Amino acid sequence: MNRFLVSLAGWLLAACFLVLMAPARAQSPDIEVTRMHLERGDDGLFLSASLRFDLPSLVDDAAEKGIPLYFVAEAEVLQDRWYWYDKRVALASRYMRLAYQPLTRRWRLQVAPAPITNSGLGVSLGISFDDLSDALAYVQRIAHWKIAELGEVGGSGSYNVDFRFRLDVSQLPRPFQFGVTGRPDWNLSVSHNLRLGAAEAPK
Repeated sequence: MNRFLVSLAGWLLAACFLVLMAPARAQSPDIEVTRMHLERGDDGLFLSASLRFDLPSLVDDAAEKGIPLYFVAEAEVLQDRWYWYDKRVALASRYMRLAYQPLTRRWRLQVAPAPITNSGLGVSLGISFDDLSDALAYVQRIAHWKIAELGEVGGSGSYNVDFRFRLDVSQLPRPFQFGVTGRPDWNLSVSHNLRLGAAEAPK
């Protein structure tokens, strides 16, 4: 078992080296929010969204070599205030870790409300996929995500919801971060705003 772990660690280090030594490409990822919808329920405000993007070849190569990819979705709810800056009433985050499993030859996606670590602490949803395209399709669809409690968006106020999605390079293995920071291939991010008017606010 120890020999296997040493072999696996060496394989991952070799993968990092190969990706870091790959020539830099001035390729900015194309990403967009194709749909975003807010739904008011009896117990809060829910967000659904669809994204469209393809992984740049350099990022795809790293994932295929076993480097985990970390995605973060954030939704910030701001209440309009004419006399001062808008007030943040809620902030929700969703963390996703996508990694290739060499032993099973499958893709493992973990989803959690807090940053995902290797300590095993916290609660996360784990799903396995046979293909990378299927795993990415799941990442690109956010359905009925609770982003605020009912009391936080009640009354007659007007609100803005800022949705942000990004590939988080800060959670990559530390040696790998130095090679990807500043590379346009890894700058995968998008933001979108949707307004919730006073007449639409839940009672």
